[in-house]
Amino acid sequence: MDLRFQAALATAYRSGLQRARVLTEPWLAEQAYCLNCGSSPLTRNRNNSQVGDFHCSACQENYELKSKRAPFIGRIDDGAYRAMLARVNGDANPNMFLLNYDAEQLAVTDLAIVPKHFITADLIQERPPLRVTAKRAGWIGCRIVLQGIPAAGQIKIVSGGVVRPREHVLAQWQRTLFLRRQLDQEAKGWLVHIMRCIERLEKSKFSLDELYKFEHELGAAYPTNQHIRAKIRQKLQVLRDNGYLEFIGRGLYKLTAGVS
Repeated sequence: MDLRFQAALATAYRSGLQRARVLTEPWLAEQAYCLNCGSSPLTRNRNNSQVGDFHCSACQENYELKSKRAPFIGRIDDGAYRAMLARVNGDANPNMFLLNYDAEQLAVTDLAIVPKHFITADLIQERPPLRVTAKRAGWIGCRIVLQGIPAAGQIKIVSGGVVRPREHVLAQWQRTLFLRRQLDQEAKGWLVHIMRCIERLEKSKFSLDELYKFEHELGAAYPTNQHIRAKIRQKLQVLRDNGYLEFIGRGLYKLTAGVS
């Protein structure tokens, strides 16, 4: 993977945003690969496509590109709020590439992928409507709450200018595909939230009692559920059955190799 941009593509542009677009989009199409099947290159979609910026011609997996100089922290601005909710709840939601670049070296420094099955409705934050003086007065956008996505859902492809082996990236992608089988959005949201809680323990082995410490947080996130501990045990079983966790015994679990 060549991390350098084709500088000649941006010579006719002065706007930083336009320069970034004409450099990053061709680079991704040529240098990135489909995380679902490993094929490359990716095919660019028509402008304003409802299913993202790129797709894989081999398996039809869809992708969206977000790029900026600074690291992605906290929240990511996205499109219209209602449209984004519809995408998340439907089949057209694309996976999201997060690309950071060095504007002086004209090269990629970091590239990660957020699989679409980690972007749940509770992570879509509504923004205030645009003011009446704005060109699109009343338009309501959204932000994706990035810190709500566990590390398992932010798969690094390039880190600090170093390209990770493709086979490691693809294996990490495959490990969480079971989330796509969770057709109920709340059920999937529970699993993602539990995965996030496990990561916050910062240990490969943990006990059920340690996870119970998040009971109040989970209760606040799902106020209609009156049996939080039972739900925690149920979701741990789902994670175990899908190979994300291993049950050791006596209330002890451990993350399986290759999760992080």
